[in-house]
Amino acid sequence: MSTRSSHHGVVVGTDGSPSSHAALRWAAREATLHHVPLTVVHVAAPLAVASSTLAWPAGGVPEEIFALQENDARRIVEEAIAAIADSAVGGDRPEVDSELLFGRPVPTLVDLSKDAQLVVVGCRGRTGKHRRLLGSVSTGLIHHAHCPVAVVHDEVSSSVESSQLPVLVGIDGSPTSEPAIATAFDEASRRGVDLVALHVWSDADMTLDYGIEDSALQRAADKTLAESLAGWQERYPDVTVHRVVELDRPASQLLDRAERAQLVVVGSHGRGGFAGMMLGSVSTVVAQEAGVPVIVTRQR
Repeated sequence: MSTRSSHHGVVVGTDGSPSSHAALRWAAREATLHHVPLTVVHVAAPLAVASSTLAWPAGGVPEEIFALQENDARRIVEEAIAAIADSAVGGDRPEVDSELLFGRPVPTLVDLSKDAQLVVVGCRGRTGKHRRLLGSVSTGLIHHAHCPVAVVHDEVSSSVESSQLPVLVGIDGSPTSEPAIATAFDEASRRGVDLVALHVWSDADMTLDYGIEDSALQRAADKTLAESLAGWQERYPDVTVHRVVELDRPASQLLDRAERAQLVVVGSHGRGGFAGMMLGSVSTVVAQEAGVPVIVTRQR
């Protein structure tokens, strides 16, 4: 089943769930946009580790159980590849490879991320107004992968209207914003849509009185955003950029604007300086709660 190469392009994890099916469709479109291969990966937990001799009094897991697990894993991968073929429009689909691996999902996918341009994983979506916790696989990859990670919720839209919405990028002025800016411009250019560049001046709640005039904050924030975007618009003249500056609460600001975007791009770690609210935690919150795909970038 494995056709592993030294360069994966886009890697997408699948477990047969609705959220992983949404991730598959999105990953296939992303690989097509970037003209790179797509590798479909299913990681099955090894029964020898997951089971104990107490569960199998005869002294180990029967070979038939291993065979059943492998057959089930193969079925998941085959169904995933079939789903990609079914979702292709006009035969426009990437080259698709597959891998069936046994191990713990997070370390295995982190290892694959060393050779990938992007790793895509699904995440259960929202039920009404109550949003579920981000899965352990998604969380682990956001914090430990060697390449950008895309988190795709199972309710992501593929309508014509949503494909015309802009890409949204969060910029905090730190060096770790650079990969996010580069990715966001590239994604907007490939999609032929606008880019919304959002800078939030402070992680702190600025509804409190810090004795700083709003005009001074605005000038400082405008300067930070302008410096962060310097040179990028010249590299991507086809991308129209809308600059947005807000005072505080970056996660809330990103989530609010994500409702009017097709993709959000954020960095994995940010400026810090305020307890518990580095961009790293902001990116986790946004990946957890946004109803659109979120790419979390990192410096390689």
